[in-house]
Amino acid sequence: MNSIRERIAEFIELKSVAERPCIQIIERKSDDGYSRTLVRYTVSDADVVEAFVFEPVRQNAKAGVLVLHQHNSQWVIGKSEVAGLAGDPMQAFGPALAQHGLLVLAPDAVGFESRLATAGWGTSLAPQLTRPGGSAEGWVQYYNQMAYRLVQGDLLIRKMLADCMAAISVMQSINAERQVGAIGHSLGGMLALFLAALDTRVVFTCSSGAVGSYQHKLAHGTALEMSLIIPGFAKQFDIDDVVRCIAPRKLFVVSSEDDPLSADADEVVRRASATFDEMNCRDCLEHMRGRGGHELDKDRFDSIVSWTVAQCQNAG
Repeated sequence: MNSIRERIAEFIELKSVAERPCIQIIERKSDDGYSRTLVRYTVSDADVVEAFVFEPVRQNAKAGVLVLHQHNSQWVIGKSEVAGLAGDPMQAFGPALAQHGLLVLAPDAVGFESRLATAGWGTSLAPQLTRPGGSAEGWVQYYNQMAYRLVQGDLLIRKMLADCMAAISVMQSINAERQVGAIGHSLGGMLALFLAALDTRVVFTCSSGAVGSYQHKLAHGTALEMSLIIPGFAKQFDIDDVVRCIAPRKLFVVSSEDDPLSADADEVVRRASATFDEMNCRDCLEHMRGRGGHELDKDRFDSIVSWTVAQCQNAG
């Protein structure tokens, strides 16, 4: 009988990455104790991805980190928010981790920043968006990233996870001796969770603002992020099944009391914890329940950084 991991991967038709992409260096800048390099690489469907690489002057960790940016309806911002160049300072994990001696890769997700097309998309169906970095055109592009794939029998989440798997390969190309972890908040947290579940090269993950069940969302009218629109998925699986796939590797779930996207994180973690217990790795599953809404605050940000640094230093 196939494992849950195999069944989920088969359901979304996610395949392993065959080779490591070639990396082109575009620009390198020095900062406080680290360098930030803009790189470009091509993934399997000939799609070009841009990413920032943060390399500390003194690397003191056994693992590197893939940081996946949030959504926040700000399609012009992706990796630059992780870099602290735009958006919310509580998303600037790149500099924070690099200053602790960690190697970091932060790519743009499809539909964001460098991967946001400049023309040729209509806006007639788009809602009114007033958030800085949000636009009707950006919304339509991202909607069509999902919709165009659905009508062709493909899924946005398959594309996003394939890109994340390619990013893991890029990190292995940069430093083959280092293991790789993945972290993210909101959209980034959801991708980090699914990535760790389906790609065992990920040795640890932190999923913030993303661990909430389909069951709870459907019962309470909570909006689904477009990559979570997977026809038929909720009939066979839920997010606790995704969490189970990560055992016996380490997972840090971060949620908050007033966040509708992780409202039932306690229950999801409780249901999944039995698998961690069965594999004698109860301590590998941690959950921090913070206060406030969906946006990260300093307490949760600092906890994510501290936990990630500890995993990287103790890896192997």
